[in-house]
Amino acid sequence: MDNKNVFIAIALSMSVLLFWGAFFETPRQDKDKNFVQEKSETKFKSSTDITPTLNEQVKSKFTSRKDSIAQVGRITINNKKVNGSISLRGGIFDDLSFKNYMQELDSKEEVVFLNPKETEDGFYIETGWTSVGNKIKVPTLDTVWSVKGNRNLDEKTPVVLEWNNGQGLIFKKIIKLDEKYLFKIKQEIKNNTNKTVELYPYAQITRNKKPDDVQGFYILHEGFIGVFDDELKEDSYEDVVEKKISRESDSGWLGITDKYWVTAIVPPKNENFKSTFLFKDVFKANYILNNPVKIKAASTSDNEVKLFVAAKEVETIDGYAESEKIEKFDLVIDWGWFYFFTKPLFFVIDYLFKLSGNFGIAIVLITLAIRIIFFPLANYSFRSMAKMKALQPEMVRLKELHKEDKVKLQQEMMALYRKEKVNPASGCLPILIQIPFFFAIYKMLFISLEMRHQPFFGWIQDLSAKDPTTIFNLFGLIPWDPPGFLIIGIWPILMGLTMFAQQKLNPAPADPIQAKIFMFFPLFLTIILAPFPSGLVVYWTVNNILTIAQQWVIMKKTKIKTN
Repeated sequence: MDNKNVFIAIALSMSVLLFWGAFFETPRQDKDKNFVQEKSETKFKSSTDITPTLNEQVKSKFTSRKDSIAQVGRITINNKKVNGSISLRGGIFDDLSFKNYMQELDSKEEVVFLNPKETEDGFYIETGWTSVGNKIKVPTLDTVWSVKGNRNLDEKTPVVLEWNNGQGLIFKKIIKLDEKYLFKIKQEIKNNTNKTVELYPYAQITRNKKPDDVQGFYILHEGFIGVFDDELKEDSYEDVVEKKISRESDSGWLGITDKYWVTAIVPPKNENFKSTFLFKDVFKANYILNNPVKIKAASTSDNEVKLFVAAKEVETIDGYAESEKIEKFDLVIDWGWFYFFTKPLFFVIDYLFKLSGNFGIAIVLITLAIRIIFFPLANYSFRSMAKMKALQPEMVRLKELHKEDKVKLQQEMMALYRKEKVNPASGCLPILIQIPFFFAIYKMLFISLEMRHQPFFGWIQDLSAKDPTTIFNLFGLIPWDPPGFLIIGIWPILMGLTMFAQQKLNPAPADPIQAKIFMFFPLFLTIILAPFPSGLVVYWTVNNILTIAQQWVIMKKTKIKTN
């Protein structure tokens, strides 16, 4: 068995897995979007859903964010983490930004997450009540709520909104905000009529369109997410455009997740609910209780829902999962298949980051630590590879000698392996064992909010962005800004060179065509990986350098006589 062929297969397979979604799936999905959307709309029009009707108002004309916010009265939101406002028209959360995160590296503009429904990027959350057949007058998106007392919502002071339907029902929202990202809305109904009223509480997230910055990598889920009866469910925007997705559950949560941010709603505990992800002009993620709340005559009833509009800070998300007892809420961060590797690796690199004060140094240190852990296993693999390389001249001689007799060639090859105590497959197994760990660190770095806008050294001021330099303007010496696809920076080139050097230390394929193909593989990966976050490229480069050093030492110590 040709050991090199195995390595080629592994490398090509990983490349296909990593880059197929980014370069082939996304364009195909975009191409099919119009057809799928048309199909979806037809399906919704013909459906007969007996559940209570939720607010479905859609604006066809858009206004600016500034004008939309100024059009209605508002409640101010302000704490250590977020600021924004709640619209009194509809009582919806439609204006929120993150204080500690800027839109661009050198910008002073905060990341704006929620937007009014009248804007093109409308993204908002509503809570309320509905009834079967809309027989009871309930608040809608056009309802103007009155404020009872305080008009500023912060971690110390709640706000109270009230609306009278004019038919004996008084609706009230008591909204609380903690010191971070959690809103608790107590929805209260006072029934001043002489009969029992049945209403269904609901909450709904609406997004006017798919975000422009969705990356489309298979390694990261962006879109609809939820945990239902302790089972994680993830649905892409394309999934939801294609069909309405409904689930029933007795516990859990649901929302819409971006790479670094998330909006989630948590239904009341111990209540059976129906969750729906759907697209009809706009994207919606909602839940509604399957059993109505019965408000007896001359009595009051209430219902509580939790809203999270949060940055994906690991410590914060884990804290909420524990303190609020929300099932698997930590999975709102996409830790991936290797959860039990990926998450612990984050805590290690986060510790190293706090210790060193530089996220790039933390990357170098954790790469070094992993190499040390796998040192014995890697030594075994490299010794096997070194022996195979030392045997290459003799293997070529045997192939020339017995090129007409394949059976004899195989016998001589096996005899050579036995004589030199070499197993041609022995170099593969250690590598396969290490793949989950190296994939986990790659995944962890890719999704990490903590790496966003973190500098390294020199020209790398944001490890979450691609290397800004490019060989096509001689790394800034020529006053020309090349197009994006020509941005091939210093670190991707270093990564390619180290991969080429590593390749030279491995046994070369006997087939000259294979050898030529393999020679271009570092160049291919350099071009492919150039747009990736520079933190990932630094990791790959450092890992390659450590591998080269270890492999070179072992090769120098490995001596095989074949004559």
